[in-house]
Amino acid sequence: MIRLAHTKDAAAVAALVDAAYAMYIPRLGRKPLPMLDDYTVLISQGIVYVLEDNGAIAGLLVLVPEDDAMLLRNIAVKPDAQGRGFGRALLNFAQATARSDGYDAIRLYTNVVMTENQALYKHCGYAEIGRVEEHGSRRVYMAKQLR
Repeated sequence: MIRLAHTKDAAAVAALVDAAYAMYIPRLGRKPLPMLDDYTVLISQGIVYVLEDNGAIAGLLVLVPEDDAMLLRNIAVKPDAQGRGFGRALLNFAQATARSDGYDAIRLYTNVVMTENQALYKHCGYAEIGRVEEHGSRRVYMAKQLR
């Protein structure tokens, strides 16, 4: 089940993000930006969704409505829940939400060193649309047309 996150979920969401992104710390030499987000604030904005498995939070996504596309700001699955189709379910949910909100496209960004993510997104129909350095991070922007 995928639902909007509640304030009481903030600690579990932050712990999930820490677990999912910890593997990138050695590559980046610092914590990835999603590990620095304040999930209490993001949840209060109504942009965080969680995927539950047997009553526990197994995945999450952060969707930010923008002028020209829905931004998939973050997607993460607990390491011990990976390989069970939860990431695909979250991506499908994000795309369906973007469509129902009237968007023709969904876009995302990932760090240049997160090559596994880039390959996964390409496999799911996303195309690279640019690379930039922002907020001390080298980002790869990708997008998928929904209509």
